[in-house]
Amino acid sequence: MLKLLSAVLGLVFSSNAFANPACAVCTVAIGATLSISRQLGICDNAIAVWLGAFLVLLGYWTIKWFDKKNWNFWGRNAILILLSFSLIGGLYINQLVYTPYVWIIDAFLFWAIIGGAIYILSQRFYEWMKRKNGGHAHFPFEKVVLPIGLLLITSILISKFLN
Repeated sequence: MLKLLSAVLGLVFSSNAFANPACAVCTVAIGATLSISRQLGICDNAIAVWLGAFLVLLGYWTIKWFDKKNWNFWGRNAILILLSFSLIGGLYINQLVYTPYVWIIDAFLFWAIIGGAIYILSQRFYEWMKRKNGGHAHFPFEKVVLPIGLLLITSILISKFLN
């Protein structure tokens, strides 16, 4: 399990932003789903998957903004993604109790990291599929449907089997 966690953390913190890492529709969809699921009482681990993807999106948008301002420094992308993940503490500090899950990482943080990794991998998979299809998407909004679908499947599996 520690090897899996190390691989996921390495993937999340070593990834670079794409030319257009996330569209605004995908960002709003993930953010809205997080709010709605929290109000419906869905388990925290399933919500953490969506939060992780949302925080990766915030990190990517921040990286794009830094690129636009031409602010470059050593380790910038990793620092910005790490800072976006640190928002978990500010969002849910009064609503969650620390429960070690894997090694010393809290379950909510663990599933948020998994959600971020799923989002990053879905975007890389989309770019690969698009490249194989001559630079075109297979259907409209494929870039949105792919991460939302994978996150939805993951959160359903967590809710059904790990709750």
